[in-house]
Amino acid sequence: MSLPPESTAARPDSGVIHNIGYRSYDGPRLGRSYATRSLYVQSLRAAYGLGRSGKSKVVPMLMLGLPTMVAVLLVAIAIMTNSAELKSDYPQFLDTVGLMVEIFVAAQAPVLLSRDLRHHTMPLYFSRPITRGDYVRAKFAAMVSAMMILMGVPLLVLLVGSLLGGMSFGHNLGHFLIGLFAALLYALLYSAVSLLIAASTPRRGFGVAAIMGALVVSNIVASIVYGLGGGFDLHSSDSANWAALLSPGMLVDGLVNQVFGLVGDARTVHAPGALGVAVFAVEALVLIAGSYWLVDRRYRKI
Repeated sequence: MSLPPESTAARPDSGVIHNIGYRSYDGPRLGRSYATRSLYVQSLRAAYGLGRSGKSKVVPMLMLGLPTMVAVLLVAIAIMTNSAELKSDYPQFLDTVGLMVEIFVAAQAPVLLSRDLRHHTMPLYFSRPITRGDYVRAKFAAMVSAMMILMGVPLLVLLVGSLLGGMSFGHNLGHFLIGLFAALLYALLYSAVSLLIAASTPRRGFGVAAIMGALVVSNIVASIVYGLGGGFDLHSSDSANWAALLSPGMLVDGLVNQVFGLVGDARTVHAPGALGVAVFAVEALVLIAGSYWLVDRRYRKI
C-alpha cells in the first residue's frame, strides 16, 4: 500500500512571503481642476464619437458634414454666378440648417449624461476630487463646445469662401461675427434644455425622443401660431412675432434679427420692438440659467 503524499502544511519550505512593494504615493497630485478638464475633454470627444465604435461616429460626423457641404455649395453658387454676396446670410444659414443642429444635440446630449446614469458610473466620478458641480460644468461646457464646432465650421467655410470669391471683407467679417453670436446663443439654449432632459432619464432612446419633441415640436407649434397671427403675410403686424417665445429656435432667430437689424421685411421673424428684445432676452436667460440650475440640483441628489 502506498503512503499518502506528505502534507504541504508540514513542510517548512512550502510557504513564501512576497514583498510586492506597496507604498504610499508621493508624486504630484494634479487635483480637482485637472480632473474636471479631463472630464471636459473626454466628454467633448464622446460627443463626436471619438474613442468609441465606428457606429457612434455616424450621426455626429454626418451632422457636421451636411451643414459644411451646404456651406460649400452656397459659396460655389455665389462664385459661379459672380454674386456680390452670399445667397444666405450667416445667421440665416444657421436657421436653414437648424434641423441638423437639433438632431445632433438630441442624439449626443444623452451620450454625455444618460449613459453614466444607466451604467451607474457616477460613484466612480465622485470618488475622485471633482464635485457634482464640477461634473455638471464639464458636461455643459463640452456640449456647448461641440455645438459651437458644429455651427462654427460651416460659418468659417462661408467666410473663407466669400473672401476667396472677392466679396466684401468688412460685410462678411461683420456678419460672420453676428453668426458666431447667434451660434453661441443656440449652443447655450439647446445644450441647457437638452441636458436637462437627458439628466432625467437613464434611457438614451427616451432622452433622444424627448429632446426632439421639445425642440422640433415646439418649433412647429410656434410656426403654426405665427402663421395664424398673419406672420407670413406681406404686411403682417408685429404681434405675430410673439409666437417665437414658444420655440427656442425661433426665440434666438427673432432676437438676433432684431438686435442686429437683419429684418428684411415684415415676414422675417423678429422681436417686436424694444419691449420684445427685452422679453426675448429675459426668456432666453431664464431658460439657460434655469435649466442649468435644475441639472445641477439633480446631480447634487445623486
